Amino acid sequence: MTAADGGEAAEVRAALLRLRRGTGLPVAFGGLVTSADGASRVRIAELSGTATHSLNGLAIFAGHGLGGKAVALARPCAVTDYSTSRQISHEYDAAVEPEGLRAVLAVPLVVRRRVRGLLYGALRTPLPLGDRALASAVAVARDVEQALVVRDEAAALAAAAREAVAELPERRYGAGDAAWERVREAHGALRALAPRISDPAVRAELLAVSDALTAAAACSPGPGSGVRLAPREVDVLACLAGGATNTAAAQRLGLRPETVKGYLRSAMRKLGAHTRWEAVVAARRAGLLP
Repeated sequence: MTAADGGEAAEVRAALLRLRRGTGLPVAFGGLVTSADGASRVRIAELSGTATHSLNGLAIFAGHGLGGKAVALARPCAVTDYSTSRQISHEYDAAVEPEGLRAVLAVPLVVRRRVRGLLYGALRTPLPLGDRALASAVAVARDVEQALVVRDEAAALAAAAREAVAELPERRYGAGDAAWERVREAHGALRALAPRISDPAVRAELLAVSDALTAAAACSPGPGSGVRLAPREVDVLACLAGGATNTAAAQRLGLRPETVKGYLRSAMRKLGAHTRWEAVVAARRAGLLP
């Protein structure tokens, strides 16, 4: 399992606890889509409130059972009594029966129109699951979906950044304008995205890649190389270097415009700059920006 895979599993694990709290359902379980032999399935790998391990490792295929129905339709589904429901097929009864689950809901995790996983909530009594429980479960699923989107963005940006560095014709500042522009764009995007990542390992990886981009431009640091900027000051300058206004930088970084102005003033003072563009140029000469 890669660090990214482990982080996604942790997102599902945390979501199950939120689902139980939000819905009041005592049992929750779920997992992510895996592929083998050319076939995709959701592998149940996270359990919360279960009494046995009968569901652990269960592979859910599209169209099979309640979860498979939710996957096939890409929308939430629920039954009042799993064992007797005629709305679903019953391939998984042998795994569900030891847990004694009766009322069950299944919510797919859909990212860019593709199902990436499933969250389940369940009761051990055959009672209708109301709209409130379903809405709470859907809200939890949306949070996980957003986290997966951010992770996808992080992976794509990191890959693009590494590719941009590899395309540089030589490790010298200013060489290959188009290649350097891609490096600078990737650097700014990485600095803006990293603070939004909750997983410390993924966040550290993004910052490491952004540092590698900076290092590619800093083989011969200029006279300002002794300057030290705070991480947020670098984040602000990286956004401004791409042409962002204070307001746009604030939106990208999740800060208030006044806070961005404060970081910019501090960076300008440290760099001995009188304008934002002078600050960007000085930061590049100091090896703080690519």
